Amino acid sequence: MRHVDFTPLYRSTVGFDRLFSMLDQLGASDGGAQTYPPYNIERTGENAYRITIAVAGFSDADLSIEARENTLTVKGEKKPASEEKTAEVLYRGIASRAFERRFQLADHVEVKGASLENGLLHIDLAREIPEEKKSRQIPIGKADGLRQIEASTTVN
Repeated sequence: MRHVDFTPLYRSTVGFDRLFSMLDQLGASDGGAQTYPPYNIERTGENAYRITIAVAGFSDADLSIEARENTLTVKGEKKPASEEKTAEVLYRGIASRAFERRFQLADHVEVKGASLENGLLHIDLAREIPEEKKSRQIPIGKADGLRQIEASTTVN
């Protein structure tokens, strides 16, 4: 994959540093990309989204979800079993290793809730644009109420 140099754009733009950093991260090699646990991102409404993460074997006490500065972090760490098991595991195919998964959230996207059912962690998100950021219609008034400022004209 080709690497794109954004240096010329840094010199001619203001306030887009975060965007260029995200584009740089996308172009980075995926050799060490994290694939565990698998997840889906769905659009459930016009401004509603759901992230579903497969966390088989984890309970709600083993999981933590944190939203901070446009980053959603989901961590899972299995607590050591206090009871002694008598069965010997011959093959372990269900992963229960610790993980940390991060998601970049767009501006004004907030976490509305989370639920754990059937080994799937569902995190509901909603984009709520503040009233002052929404577009609004500006009425066009009549020019009758305008008064003209007097100006002196001198001819030399």
